[in-house]
Amino acid sequence: MTQPPDIDPEELRREGLVTPPGTDRVAHDGAGRVELAFTVEDTDPARTAEKKVRVPPGVTVFDSASWNGIAIDSTCGGHGTCHKCKVRLDRTEPVTRHDAKTFSADQLDAGWRLACLVKATSDLKVLVPPLTTRPKAATVGVGRQVILRPAVQKRYVKLAEPTLEDQVTDLDRLLAAITDLEPRADLHVLRRLPKVLREADFKVTAVIVDEELVDVEPGDTTEQRYAIAFDLGTTTVVATLLDLVTGTPVAVASMLNKQQPFGGDVISRISATMLDPLALERLQTAACQTLAQLAAQVCAEGEVDPAHVYEACIAGNATMTALVLGIDPEPLGVAPFIMSTPLPPTVLAEDLQLGLHPRARAVFFPALGAYVGGDIVAGMLASGMDRDKRTRLFIDVGTNCEIVLSDGDRIVSTAAPAGPAFEGGAIRCGMRAADGAIEVIKLDASGEQPVELGVIGDVEPKGLCGSGLVDAVAELVKVGLLDSSGRFVPEDVAKELAPALADRLTMIGQERVFVLHRPTVDASPEESVVLSQRDVRELQFAKAAISTGWTLLLEELGLEHRDIQQVLLAGSFGSYLSAASAVRIGLVPQLPVLRIVAAGNVAGEGAKMALLSVRERAGAQTLLEEVTYVELSDRPEFNDRFVEQLAFSHGG
Repeated sequence: MTQPPDIDPEELRREGLVTPPGTDRVAHDGAGRVELAFTVEDTDPARTAEKKVRVPPGVTVFDSASWNGIAIDSTCGGHGTCHKCKVRLDRTEPVTRHDAKTFSADQLDAGWRLACLVKATSDLKVLVPPLTTRPKAATVGVGRQVILRPAVQKRYVKLAEPTLEDQVTDLDRLLAAITDLEPRADLHVLRRLPKVLREADFKVTAVIVDEELVDVEPGDTTEQRYAIAFDLGTTTVVATLLDLVTGTPVAVASMLNKQQPFGGDVISRISATMLDPLALERLQTAACQTLAQLAAQVCAEGEVDPAHVYEACIAGNATMTALVLGIDPEPLGVAPFIMSTPLPPTVLAEDLQLGLHPRARAVFFPALGAYVGGDIVAGMLASGMDRDKRTRLFIDVGTNCEIVLSDGDRIVSTAAPAGPAFEGGAIRCGMRAADGAIEVIKLDASGEQPVELGVIGDVEPKGLCGSGLVDAVAELVKVGLLDSSGRFVPEDVAKELAPALADRLTMIGQERVFVLHRPTVDASPEESVVLSQRDVRELQFAKAAISTGWTLLLEELGLEHRDIQQVLLAGSFGSYLSAASAVRIGLVPQLPVLRIVAAGNVAGEGAKMALLSVRERAGAQTLLEEVTYVELSDRPEFNDRFVEQLAFSHGG
C-alpha cells in the first residue's frame, strides 16, 4: 500500500510510530504516547517496584522517570555529563560516546545505557538500579551548650467552669490562668477552644509558640513538646527530632534530596527553572516531599505523634531556601547574584506539607549572600565564630564551597565554585559516599601490600567518593607518581620511584589512569575502579578554587597561613576527609594536622540551637551585621591566585 503524499514515513519513524526497518521493535500504536515499564530495584528485594508510564514519543528515559516520580541517579540534571543515570533496557539502543565511556562492551551488549541519552521512540522495559537514598552523612557536629529556652512553651491549667455568675469568655478564662506569658490566640484555637474545654472538664494544656497561642489540648500534655531541625543540603538532607522538654535529640535520619534529578548542584537547578516554567513547582514539591518523608521517619523512630511537633527550623543555602519556598531563584544564578531577602519569613509547616501539627511553624536561617546562605550562618552560630578570639578558618567543602575567616574581632566570608568533584560528579568512577565507595586509600611504593583501601560498608569497591578522591591524589603525590603539575609521571620514572605500583599505571583509550581496584586478577582497566588523568584535573580545579578563596580572605585581614589557629572542615564531606591528605594537596593551609578539626554537620547543630534557645536564634540574625561578605568574582587578582594554587606541593 502506498503512503498518502502528505505523510512522511521518516518523520513518523523518528517519532516511533512505525517500525524501523531491520529491527524487532513493536510498531507504536500511533496514539501519541509510548509505554515505559520501569522496574525499580531496591537493596531490599521485597521493595523492588514496577511502574508503567506513558509519555510523548521522543522524551528521554530520564525525563520520563523524573516526570512520574521515579528516581534515577544523576548529578548533572540529565545533560549526559555525570554518567550516573545508568539503566538497563530490554533492547539495544545506539551507543553514544558518553555510553562508551561509561560501560564495558559486555554491558553495552546487555542493554546498559545512560537514561538521559535514550529517547523513548517505542515501548521499552527499563531496569533501574537501586538509588542510594541514605548516603553516608554527618548527622552531628561541633556545637555549644545553650540555655534551654525554646520558642515552644506549654502550660497546663485547671480552669473554673463558667456559671451564670461567672460569664467570662473561654479565651479570657484561659489567658488569665497563664500568668507568665501573654499569648495571642489564632483562629485555629478559637475554633477548637469551646469543645476542648468542655470535653476535658476545663483541664487543658495551652500550646504557645513565640507569642502565639496555637492550640489547646485536653489534659496535661506538657511532657510532649517536640521540634525538628533540618539541614536542607543540595545533595543530602538531615533531620533531627528534638525533645524540647529535655533539650535532647530523639531520632535522626538522612536521605538524598529528591531534587537530584534536576542536577547535583544549585546552578543546574536554577537553570532548570529558567528553561522550564513548571520546574520551580516540581523542585519545590521535591524539596517538601524530602522534608516530609524525613519528618515522618524521625517521628516513627522516636515514637512521637507528629501532632506534638510544633516547630521546624530549616538551614539551607540561599537557593535551597528559595526553592522550598517556591521563590524564583533565577536572580541568584546570574550576576549580580541578588537574593529576594536575606531573612526568609516564618511560614506554617502545613504550607510546606510537612505533616506536623496543623499550626506548627517553620523558621529559616538568614543568609549573608547568594552563595553564603543560611546553612553557613547556622554553622557559624554552632561553632561560635563570633565568640572565639582565636584566628579560625571555617570551610564547608562541597560543589559550592563556603569559607569564613575570623581573627577574633572581624569576620569575613566568601564562596568558591569548587564543582561536583567532591560529590563524585565528573569523576570517571565517582560516586556518592555510600556502600561500595572507596573512602580511604593508602599507597606503599615498595611494600608487600602496595594498595590499602577503606570501603564504606566493607563490600566490594564500586567507585570512588570525595574523600577517597582526595586520598588517592594525595597518596600519588606522596609516592611521586603525580608530579607537581598534576600529571602522571612517565613509565620509566614510575618504575624507579614506585616499583610496586608502576604496573597500575595504564591506559583507557588515550587517557592515562591508575588502577585502584580490579574486581578480578585479569580484569581490564575499563572494568576496574580507576583514577584518571581527567579526575586529577577536576580535583586540581576544585582545590585551587577553594585555596584561592581562603588565600584572598587571609589577605583581606592582613594574615598569613601560620596565623590560623584552627581550621574547621564542615559538612558531610569534611567529616570524612583526611586532614593529612587535605594539607598535602593544598586544600587547606599547610598547618599541623592537629589544628584541623572535622566539624561535622554544623548546619544541623545550628538549627538545633535555634530551636532550643530563642537567644541563639536572635544571635543568628546578629551575625548578618557582624560578617562582611567578599565577592571573589570581581577581584582582579583572582585568576593569578587561582593559577598559583593549581600545583601540588611534594613532601607535605
